[in-house]
Amino acid sequence: MVVPGTKMDYNRLHRTLIVLHKLARWRWWQVTVVVIVLATAAGLTGFGATGDSDMGLMLAAGYLLFVGLDAALLAALPRLHLSFGPVQPALLALAAVRWLASLAAALAGLWLPPVWPFAALLAFHLILSGLAVYGCMVEPFRLTLTRLQVSSPKLAGLRQPLRILHLSDLHMERPTPRDERVLALAAELSPDLILLTGDYLNLSYADDDTAVAHAREWLSRLAAPLGVCAVLGTPEVDVRHRVDDVFANTNVRLLRNEAVLVEAGDQQITLLGVTCERDLSVDRAGLEATLRDVPGSAFTILLYHIPDLMPEAVARGIDLYLAGHTHGGQWRVPGYGAVITSSVYGKRHEMGHYVEGSTQLYVSRGLGLEGLAAPRARFLCPPEVVLLTLRAPKGEEEGEGDKP
Repeated sequence: MVVPGTKMDYNRLHRTLIVLHKLARWRWWQVTVVVIVLATAAGLTGFGATGDSDMGLMLAAGYLLFVGLDAALLAALPRLHLSFGPVQPALLALAAVRWLASLAAALAGLWLPPVWPFAALLAFHLILSGLAVYGCMVEPFRLTLTRLQVSSPKLAGLRQPLRILHLSDLHMERPTPRDERVLALAAELSPDLILLTGDYLNLSYADDDTAVAHAREWLSRLAAPLGVCAVLGTPEVDVRHRVDDVFANTNVRLLRNEAVLVEAGDQQITLLGVTCERDLSVDRAGLEATLRDVPGSAFTILLYHIPDLMPEAVARGIDLYLAGHTHGGQWRVPGYGAVITSSVYGKRHEMGHYVEGSTQLYVSRGLGLEGLAAPRARFLCPPEVVLLTLRAPKGEEEGEGDKP
């Protein structure tokens, strides 16, 4: 875990993705040469370990077959309008993993009857192919709805439950089926208020006119009786010189270090919109400036892209804090969870609901996928829409309950 300082140090992932993204500029003949060299090395290792030329040939041929299937899968994703990342980095990563497994199987032939390690290798190849298909084509579109109830004495003025839809990390590249499903679900849920917590474009398309136009059109279709409010995500994704283009002619109110009063009948709720600059010293100052004229009796909802202002939110008695950014890890390991969170607090607030003091935090897994060289895949971490229902303390509501 990185020790929190004034300058956020979770740029490591971003820098790594930039370096790996250079592979996207490789020509296909270069990728093919690398794959053939790896296949040859695996085959020769298998022959050397078993003394059987047929075994070595089968090892190399099997490797080429599965890498070819990987290439076909990755190339099909944009054609099917599922995702739009570069093929080369993800393909070379899968090729490297398959090569290491092939070497391990070949070397195991030194001690075991060859049939056993080669059978295990075949099983590994099949499982990896299944995971690649599932992670790229299934889970990114398995949209989930999370419901959360929030109550507070500060909500005594609510006579009916207030329904808030929280969306985060859209990371739009080009239109996908997921985008339409989110809009359909938002219309079906009919929330009173919609709140967005940043990262509207994909890192690979942050300054792309087509992606900006798609995001703007999508945002323009969001509507709620009490409005739609948003804050910016990280500067690398929500590049500041394109922000006005993204939000132009939409119903979305962009909050930049400002407090906004929302009235739901007799109940007043203060939204605190803090811009994410990925510099904790700057963002803490932004939070303080936003809180300057907010009375302590107000029910407050903080919108800030990253969950890393939680200590400050707890200290200032903020009631509800909505964030995203972590993607829940996007790829999760059973029994461990998120491998990477891009948070200065590591896994402390990786996803979901947290309560510290009088502050409740919800960290959304988000809707979209990481960009640049990152594989456009999710594993054990499906995209998420969050519906929060704010209620008065028990016995103080006049209504019968939630809207259908």
